[in-house]
Amino acid sequence: MSKKAGKLLIVDDNRSILSAVKLLTESFFEEVLTLPSPNSLISTLHKSQPDVVLLDMNFHAGINTGNEGLYWLREVLAKYPETKVVLFTAYADIELAVRAMKEGAFDFVVKPWDNAKLIVTLQNAYKAAKGKAKKPTKQQTTEPQVEMYWGESAEMKRVKQMVERVAITDANILITGENGTGKEVLAREIHRQSARCRKTMVSLDMGAIPDTLFENELFGHTKGAFTDARTDREGKFETANGSTLFMDEIGNLPLHLQAKMLAVLQNRAVTRLGANEATPVDIRLISATNRDLHEAVAKGEFRQDLLFRINTIHIHIPPLRNRKEDIVPLAERFIERYGQKYGKAGLMLSDDAAEKLKNHSWEGNIRELQNTIEKAVIMCDGDIISPDHLELHTSQRPLNESQTLEEMERQTIANAIAQCGGNLSQVAQQLGITRQTLYNKIKRYGL
Repeated sequence: MSKKAGKLLIVDDNRSILSAVKLLTESFFEEVLTLPSPNSLISTLHKSQPDVVLLDMNFHAGINTGNEGLYWLREVLAKYPETKVVLFTAYADIELAVRAMKEGAFDFVVKPWDNAKLIVTLQNAYKAAKGKAKKPTKQQTTEPQVEMYWGESAEMKRVKQMVERVAITDANILITGENGTGKEVLAREIHRQSARCRKTMVSLDMGAIPDTLFENELFGHTKGAFTDARTDREGKFETANGSTLFMDEIGNLPLHLQAKMLAVLQNRAVTRLGANEATPVDIRLISATNRDLHEAVAKGEFRQDLLFRINTIHIHIPPLRNRKEDIVPLAERFIERYGQKYGKAGLMLSDDAAEKLKNHSWEGNIRELQNTIEKAVIMCDGDIISPDHLELHTSQRPLNESQTLEEMERQTIANAIAQCGGNLSQVAQQLGITRQTLYNKIKRYGL
């Protein structure tokens, strides 16, 4: 057995997993700490200074996007850039893994894990932490910029015309559309065409922030405002001063904070937690959501006056299935991008593969297409991407022809996920199945 070395912190809300991994890793690390919640993660890092953090991706029932893990990854690397973070998830997703690695994660381990592989990964992370590799100490918070692709559809041409009219103004904009349609990419294009483009747009994913941290993320705090507030910290409104603030999934903002946000927008000033005086801010707000906010207002879940304030201009992005003429050109752009990334330049799409792409329903829109093409590029050993490389498991016959039970089940689950805004607990309840059964079916159908 190799000599014990290093300090490991395991963060997972499943206490059985905490116990099992702690028992496994104690033979390899000098000290193994555990946390059942990330809420005290930063203070634990400050006090214990672990070399490696094994961080779960999801901490709330029904939320399985991995956004929580990405949020805490950014927080760790922003404050302790030398710490190596290995992400822990039950969902093997190439897109999420690549995104996490781009944002600074050392590696990615999938549950159920292989003991030997987990130990090797954690030991490699420790070696990297002690190897003093020459890396930037500043957190990498953004992925390479993706250019806006307008396409040839009539609906997207109308969107382009509207953007050209409103981008140069300071009007607040609400972008709506299904998940994966490219709302953030459009927001960046609006910012690029605006007078504020000389400063970086500040993005905030409201779906990735734990409820207890919303106020701190938006408005910041002063030293001593709460237990872990050891220094002053500006919120996203102050960070975006003079620029554009993009708030994705704005519908997730808790009702009790909507009044405070409305006051910030009206008064153009923000008060940090623990502060007595407001700080002036000059921002242009772009919001995005896949929810029907008018329906949320009717249910008492969203303030009508705030909706009026953020919705000066409304831009709706159509789903990919409504712009079929853009599917293959988009796919070819992704093939070029990932061909360069994975050293496979010159890949081409076969005619049969192009036809299969056009006939797919794309419930996940451009994000699903991008993920599909990245996997196809990885799996392709020759020069031509064939239908088999696409791994599209759904039969895409016209709706007026009969469907198999599996096809109907996949479509029903996809529709329920869309209706519930990705809340898998609600989806399971609506379909009358357990969450575990739902997870298994999502994995089976590639949703």
